[in-house]
Amino acid sequence: MMINKVLDAKGLACPMPIVKTKMAINELEVGQVLEIHTTDKGAKSDFPAWAKSGGHELLKHEEESDVLKFWIRKG
Repeated sequence: MMINKVLDAKGLACPMPIVKTKMAINELEVGQVLEIHTTDKGAKSDFPAWAKSGGHELLKHEEESDVLKFWIRKG
């Protein structure tokens, strides 16, 4: 998978990871992929819902230590 932009949102509390993600994805072209790193546990439910409501595709997510990683394709 080709990553077009990586967003480091570690240490930010809700709703800042989503706010920063929205700003970052607006800089991408349709079809490009944003990789997000966050430590906010609420992101597990926030990112799938946000991606769906915005017409984006959550490609995958994984947890590595305390860091949650998400890959979202801009819709």
